[in-house]
Amino acid sequence: MIEGKNIICISQTTWHGEFTKSTVQLLSLLAEKNTIVFVEYPFTVKDVIFSVLGKQKAQVSRMLGFKKRIKDEKTDTGAIVKHLVMPPVLPVDFIGNESVFRKVFRINTFIYKNQLRQTIKKLKLDNPIIITAYNPMYGLPMINNLNEFLTIYYCYDGMDTQRHNSRIYNIEKQFCKEVDCIITTSDYLNSEKKKLNPNSFVVKNGVDFKLFAPHSKNAVSSIATVKKVGYIGTLDFRFDIAIMEYAIKELPHVLFEFTGYLLNHDIQDRLSQYKNVAFFKSVQAHEVPQLLAKYDLGIIPYKMNEVNKNIYPLKINEYLAVGVPVVMTAFANLSDFKSIVKTAETKELFKGSIENELKNDTNELINERIEFAKLNSWESRAIAFSDIIEKSSKVKSKNSN
Repeated sequence: MIEGKNIICISQTTWHGEFTKSTVQLLSLLAEKNTIVFVEYPFTVKDVIFSVLGKQKAQVSRMLGFKKRIKDEKTDTGAIVKHLVMPPVLPVDFIGNESVFRKVFRINTFIYKNQLRQTIKKLKLDNPIIITAYNPMYGLPMINNLNEFLTIYYCYDGMDTQRHNSRIYNIEKQFCKEVDCIITTSDYLNSEKKKLNPNSFVVKNGVDFKLFAPHSKNAVSSIATVKKVGYIGTLDFRFDIAIMEYAIKELPHVLFEFTGYLLNHDIQDRLSQYKNVAFFKSVQAHEVPQLLAKYDLGIIPYKMNEVNKNIYPLKINEYLAVGVPVVMTAFANLSDFKSIVKTAETKELFKGSIENELKNDTNELINERIEFAKLNSWESRAIAFSDIIEKSSKVKSKNSN
């Protein structure tokens, strides 16, 4: 593992939240021997107003400078991450005219850059390594403006137009070309990014095995009269409602439970009409293992489209870590799991795989899944991530001399 580095993460997420984030997992482990600054998702003036009105949650006091913008966050291993909340920026995504957008966005980048420079000076972060985690919008204008030694793009999903409109595609393309290296979470993403930057590598998502191990199954449940199939995660546009509905209708004797943040209300509207379906609000990350352990099978029913080809779902290793069989649609080429997870191309196969896995599970298969997930721990992913940073640093140093 790398040691003694100053690392600043320009993030597109918050540090805290109701689901596991790969960026947080990796940085928490890197923080054990390095100085880490995590830059919180840049909230806007609109977010401040909505938070004051009670319609949203944002750290307004820190954003406005009434409280310290930099705060120490302790990781599960006792390491410290410097957590930075940015001043509020202007909402710009709704601006259609590109000339107007660029002028207004310059104000945002000035605010962002100025705060980062102040932080670098205050914390004495010489020659920082900048890791931009899925945020090329702010990562691109920061290049060569922070006296950085290395710029890395950590890309864990394909870009979409939901947040930044279609302009994000060109911004990300330019960003990919200018960074020192790219780290992706899937083979498909890597193959796409290599077309823009040859220094593109893969570090796939992992699992907090220490968290899940105490809840792992020892044997197939022989007590329950009704089999339970579970989905835990965000319920959004990626979810294939039609395939899921077919399985629910065809398997009335199986209980299907969905737990997570509901973004696409059509999912609940369509599926909650069936008696063998239940929906629950999202839970904290530490509550997930115990919840998964009560299921007889885990599902990942994502649409098979271009956007979802990029995905390496976090939940796949989490399901396996507690020993439950996994059935998913063929939304991505996840060849690593070919021998241990069932993949279905049609609704009939999806339904059939669920039925077969519930009927034919064994204690031996449970153990195989747990051992498989153990190899995909975040500790092993952090080592791989660290090795890429080390390799890229040596290349940068050599080219600079």
